[in-house]
Amino acid sequence: MGDHATNEPTGMLTQFVLELGRLTLLTGETLRSLVTVRPQLKEVVRQLHFIGVKSLTVVVITGAFAGMVLCAQSFYQFQRLDTGTLALTVVSVGMTSELGPVLAGLMVAGRVGAAITAELGTMRVTEQIDALRTMATHPVDHLVVPRFLAAIIAMPLLTALLVLFGIAAAYVTGTSLLGMDGAYALKHMEFFTDPIDLWLGMIKAIAFGMIISLIGCYRGLNCGLGAEGVGRATNLSVVHSCIVILISNFFLSLFLRTFFILMGWWE
Repeated sequence: MGDHATNEPTGMLTQFVLELGRLTLLTGETLRSLVTVRPQLKEVVRQLHFIGVKSLTVVVITGAFAGMVLCAQSFYQFQRLDTGTLALTVVSVGMTSELGPVLAGLMVAGRVGAAITAELGTMRVTEQIDALRTMATHPVDHLVVPRFLAAIIAMPLLTALLVLFGIAAAYVTGTSLLGMDGAYALKHMEFFTDPIDLWLGMIKAIAFGMIISLIGCYRGLNCGLGAEGVGRATNLSVVHSCIVILISNFFLSLFLRTFFILMGWWE
């Protein structure tokens, strides 16, 4: 019993290291393919439509209601100090640099990451990926690269749209329901919101797009056989993508802010 308890954590750690190594190799192959092989433009456009256009509804709804809630809660707290118009500033800064990319990443991970894993997993189970190899077509070139490119292009656009609708919904909520002075709210928002906040959010969005596409493709290409294997891989893809997004957001915030300050771009 004691040996089993001791070996179980060791086995989990070994499995984690192995999967991290495989994911790193897939990342390297994908980046190398971007440089050496011309991407299939038609497939990239198709993935852009799937990842970007079809995610518009969920991103817009998420951004609008997140902005409304954040505005209302900030207004109630600031109103105690007679500075309720600063609520829109909190929404602007928070959405552009932190909440915007994270919420967009989580929504896209749930919708797109699961679909990518299920699609590639089904191809693996039905031996379509093996058929690609027999035709001298590398699966990374044909399957991973178009999804990777589409994700890193679509994610900043979806994040910008989420931020825009979040701020607009917060402004409408604050001025129409909470009695906020719209002119002062916009003036404070413009004064306190730095363009670097937007750059920070866009860099994070690109990183989250890379995370979602690579984890989704990795899980799909390495899923177990049968419907159970595809379902388990899909579940792990969403869970791991969301966890990695939340963890990487913290470290990206610290690293990028420190980098911008050292470069003199942020006071």
